[in-house]
Amino acid sequence: MDMLRIAVQSKGRLFDETMLLLDEAGIKLNKGKRILLLSAKDFPVEVLFLRDDDIPQSVANGIADVGIVGENEYVEKGRQAELIKRLGFSKCRLSLAIPKDEEYHGVEWFEGKTIATSYPAILDVYLKENNVSAELHVITGSVEIAPGIGLADAIFDIVSSGSTLVSNRLKEVEVVMASEAILIAHKGLSSDKKKILNELLFRFDAIQAAEGKKYVLLNAPKENLDQIIEVLPGMKSPTVTPLADADWVSIQSVIAEKHFWEIIGKLKSLGAEGILVLPIEKMIL
Repeated sequence: MDMLRIAVQSKGRLFDETMLLLDEAGIKLNKGKRILLLSAKDFPVEVLFLRDDDIPQSVANGIADVGIVGENEYVEKGRQAELIKRLGFSKCRLSLAIPKDEEYHGVEWFEGKTIATSYPAILDVYLKENNVSAELHVITGSVEIAPGIGLADAIFDIVSSGSTLVSNRLKEVEVVMASEAILIAHKGLSSDKKKILNELLFRFDAIQAAEGKKYVLLNAPKENLDQIIEVLPGMKSPTVTPLADADWVSIQSVIAEKHFWEIIGKLKSLGAEGILVLPIEKMIL
């Protein structure tokens, strides 16, 4: 039986969030002596743990069938694998940063400067697009310390919260690209492996569809039903059930969490009572 091999980052925030996604998708890994390659229980996949910058090439070469990797690494390595799905977590950006006391009026500041980075390919394209000539100093590791020790005038690196820049007396001046976790695949997958991948995508879609959603149940006066339906749309329309009291109905729906308190306030003003809010784990569309 064919197994779909998934390459994932071996440590860090992306590892943690990837493992959570696989767990929510029902991919339970068998523990064993082989730390770098683990099979799953009751699903035909195995997980290969790699350095993040090795994942794009491993998928492109067919060592792994698919991979979950930061978009920044995928673009830096030349996009040789196929981008299948954006996963919506581990969001960050690739930015240029300079010492915080420097005056900055535009990208021309970098003309003739030395920039430390782990992403020379992405940076080179950006500088050429902006007609800037700078020297790139490629560093693997703590790029942000380079200006402080006199190794470079500026840096180009991943930024999440920006706290690392602040602690190194740097300020972000140009955002070059946004990045998030993506699912990539080898371009020559067999039909059997594509079937496994499609089932995996189905599970990922169900998890993503449930994100930021709440399941709401409430009782409301029947005379206000039309107004409540306008406030509380479901996936197609809310579910309405008669109650023993003919003047009241029970209503069930799904709402986006970002509009939660606004909607709840409107429902209460329309006479809704007994409002019950439940988390949604999966949503099959």
